[in-house]
Amino acid sequence: MTLLFAASFFMSQNVNAAELNQANTAWVLTSTALVLFMTIPGLSLFYAGLVRSKNVLSVLMQCFAITCLVSILWLAGVYSLIFADGGESQAWIGDLSKAFLPNISTTVLIGDIPETVYFMFQMTFAIITPALIVGGFAERMKFSAMLLFSSLWLILVYTPICHWIWGGGWLAKLGVMDFAGGIVIHVNAGVAALVAAIVLGKRKGFPNVAMPPHNMTMVVTGAGMLWVGWFGFNGGSALTSDGRAGMAILVTHIAAAAGALTWMIIEWQKFGRPSVLGIVTGMVAGLGTITPASGFVGAFGALIIGVTAGFVCFYATQIVKRKFKIDDSLDVFPVHGVGGVIGSLMTGIFAASQFGGLGLPEGATISEQVGVQTLAVLVTAMWSATISYAILKGLDAWIGLRVSGDEEVQGLDIVLHEETGYHSL
Repeated sequence: MTLLFAASFFMSQNVNAAELNQANTAWVLTSTALVLFMTIPGLSLFYAGLVRSKNVLSVLMQCFAITCLVSILWLAGVYSLIFADGGESQAWIGDLSKAFLPNISTTVLIGDIPETVYFMFQMTFAIITPALIVGGFAERMKFSAMLLFSSLWLILVYTPICHWIWGGGWLAKLGVMDFAGGIVIHVNAGVAALVAAIVLGKRKGFPNVAMPPHNMTMVVTGAGMLWVGWFGFNGGSALTSDGRAGMAILVTHIAAAAGALTWMIIEWQKFGRPSVLGIVTGMVAGLGTITPASGFVGAFGALIIGVTAGFVCFYATQIVKRKFKIDDSLDVFPVHGVGGVIGSLMTGIFAASQFGGLGLPEGATISEQVGVQTLAVLVTAMWSATISYAILKGLDAWIGLRVSGDEEVQGLDIVLHEETGYHSL
């Protein structure tokens, strides 16, 4: 039993494998809207509130522009390279037979839902992944460099990794379990954000100058939208409106709550007060960590995964920023990257029926499945780190990645967009 997403079953190209299921179609349509809601406005507001007021519009603009850019690239060939049959090269990449959706109609099905719906649902995942990376270089990257990086990264990093795991590639054939993107999205984006933070260097004044969020109300609003939208992220990945989708939503909610409370309690003990920023960050850590496991584990597994996420991701943020002094501006790697790794490995344990899960792939033991999960995480991290570094260094040599020191002090809103998020009365 591997993930519903990744099986070759969904590679039935232009033939109706079953009759249209209106209930499943309605649910995936709803989930598509929920996942897009996670990016705009959810992630946009969450990230925008975390930066300083002089950069609020730049972050909103980046998330909005990435949404538009990825949508066009998805149509132009990225979807096809992931989900079309690549023939002899199928283990590594698809082909371009589905570029611009030739001969597409409302009667073409993927499983028992229209391919148009599947196309849109998967597109929202492709949108949010490079948008997550924005948090690694926020407040200092040129807008032009961001657009080029996001485009190249989608094609050269996201596309092959997504194909390997969800498009019937070689990792899918090994039986990797990644229900909704712990590896494809969170490990992938988290590692890229860490590399971007290192290549670009620290923001001016980091870590000696305090850079608190400028609008916590905006942060909490965005976090709430992420929590709600994540039900489409994980629940929709079942591609069915049944008990599996219900269980995915249940475990998603439990892990989010457990991660939030765990982070809050640790902060309370360590710093003497529970912070609003801490509880919402713990919630995001719980969500990201349960994502690969959401269609495979039960409520007990979700509770353990959520608590582990809150604990490990909290200390990961301390290590990255305080020990190594890496300016991953909005903690993408310690929250999403580390969370994705934890969740992906723990999937191999808590998916087992003896821990209340829905069962491992046929014939697999826990140790064997953890081994497959580990391989997938390592391959993804290495590919993402290597290609992301090459893209960033190439763009830096070509157009430069970073605004000047004076421009950074002035703020990206004025410098790059000649607009401000707030006007004094």
